[in-house]
Order: sequence, then C-alpha cells, then structure tokens
Amino acid sequence: MLDVFKTSKNRNEKKEIVLDKDNIPKHVAIIMDGNGRWAKKRKLPRTVGHKAGVETIRRVIKEAHILGIKFLTLYAFSTENWKRPDDEVSALMKLLVEYLRSELAELNRNGVVIKILGDITKLPIDAQKEVLNAIEITKNNTGVVLNIAFNYGGRDEIIRAVKLISKEVEDGNISVSDINEGLLEKYLYTSNIPDPDLIIRPSGEQRISNFLLWQCAYSEFWYSNVCWPDFKEEHLRKAIYDYQHRDRRYGGV
Repeated sequence: MLDVFKTSKNRNEKKEIVLDKDNIPKHVAIIMDGNGRWAKKRKLPRTVGHKAGVETIRRVIKEAHILGIKFLTLYAFSTENWKRPDDEVSALMKLLVEYLRSELAELNRNGVVIKILGDITKLPIDAQKEVLNAIEITKNNTGVVLNIAFNYGGRDEIIRAVKLISKEVEDGNISVSDINEGLLEKYLYTSNIPDPDLIIRPSGEQRISNFLLWQCAYSEFWYSNVCWPDFKEEHLRKAIYDYQHRDRRYGGV
C-alpha cells in the first residue's frame, strides 16, 4: 500500500513523495543530537535545547505510531555523557524524571511499551524509580516499543554481555562451544528486539558515537543537518522514503 504525502524543500516549493506502507522499517533508532547547538545558536543555555528536544520526542513517537513503526530507539544519554558539566548532567537526569512523569499516562493510553537500554543503577534514585515504574506500567502494552537508551554505550553493552556469558561458562551452565551470535544477543540490552533497520542522526554529524555497535551491522544510516529540536515528522518520513529506495543485500549480490 502506498501513502502519498508532501514535504517542503523550501518555503515556496512542495515535493510529492510516496511511502510504501508495506516497506516501513520495523525498527528505527535515532541519535538525538544537536540540542546544545540549537540552544547556542539562539544564545540560550544548553539545558533549554534539551527541553526543546522533548517536544520533538512527542512528535516522533506519534508519527512512528501513524507509520506503523514497531520499535523506536532514542539515544538520550551515553556512558560518555557523564563527562559533561555537572549542571548539564543534573539537568538531563531531571528531564528524564519530568518526561516520564508528564508523559507516562498518555504513552500508556496509546499502548506504548517503555524499555530502557543501559545501566540505570548509576542514575539518581528518583530517576531509577521513575524508570522502573514506567517499565512496569507499560509492560503489557502492545503498541510501539519505545527503547530509551540512557547511560548506554555500545562497547559497555558488549563487555557486559561477555562478562555475563563468562560467568555462565564458569558456572558450567554453558560451554565455550555454545557461544555464537545468537547466544551473545540474548545477553544484550536489546534481547528479543530486532536490529535497527534504519539509524537516523540529525545535527550534521556523521558518526555512530558508540550507539548499538553490535546491532547496527546491517543498518541503513540517514543523516540530516537539522538539529534535533527542529526535527519534524516530515524529516522522519523523508528518512524512511530514502530507506525504501536502497537495496539491502546483507553481504549478498
């Protein structure tokens, strides 16, 4: 089934684009980049940019539901982000709490399932409680699975999986010969979640930044110069349009 929509190349020009509803990526992952630059351009504190980015999260989740995306992963806070100034880190932690408190009821009504990728034990106690509460309340929903990558790092995730598997070997539960891709994936944060078909990074940067390193082996990438607070529904649709016109061969011909 085809879905026709219009996206603007500039204020005076419209371009008609057709989306194939039967070829919507099952899993879309987004590196929510550019909040700080968005704020700096407006001579505002970086924290204002992060708050503005929350509005974009609302839009994108709704659009994901409309388009039929099954899994949406948002990279919110990396294991490296602890290096940022203390006031910014504190503001991001508070923003997570505020977001879950203000949005949970609506997300739950819309059938969204909330999952967290990352080590939440390092978060402040109030943030941990809000995260666990959101996971518990939405665990039986059947709508879009929203994975929030918070205190997440791809290398850290792989090391964690290796340690867990090593412990299983030590305990005699598995043997070294049992270790393969399928087994390792069971010990990742994304266990039972399909690898991302499409990874989107706004803000003009073109790197993976320690995001889903194992899972992105055959993902398609889409970059935009638009900072995350200015990322609109039309950008998500354009990314999917471009995705649908690529030939995914998975190493074949």
